[in-house]
Amino acid sequence: QVQLRETGGGLVQAGGSLRLSCAASERTDSSASMAWFRQAPGKGRVFVAAITWSGDNTNYATSVKGRFAISTDHAKNTVYLQMNSLKPEDTAVYYCAAAVVPGGAYLYWGQGTQVTVSS
Repeated sequence: QVQLRETGGGLVQAGGSLRLSCAASERTDSSASMAWFRQAPGKGRVFVAAITWSGDNTNYATSVKGRFAISTDHAKNTVYLQMNSLKPEDTAVYYCAAAVVPGGAYLYWGQGTQVTVSS
């Protein structure tokens, strides 16, 4: 059972930056993915970014490409999401998710952290 805990959310003005952290109780396979999803009010949960624990592979949603960066810290079993040039449409609850095998489904989820971007 992998436990995930997100921190770093908050209120920021448009154009500002935030860094989200996701601390995992353990690392899974080095080729398995960790990901960030987000859910805006009244909408479904959507993919934001993903990375393998090895850091070899990253993937981003088109809407955040060039503004957000996902990274890992093996020593801390932590995944980060650096968010720059934030827009009001980035407002959402951000969730961290973990797969346990390469290409596998995201089986474990954190409780979410609120990000609010004011215009």
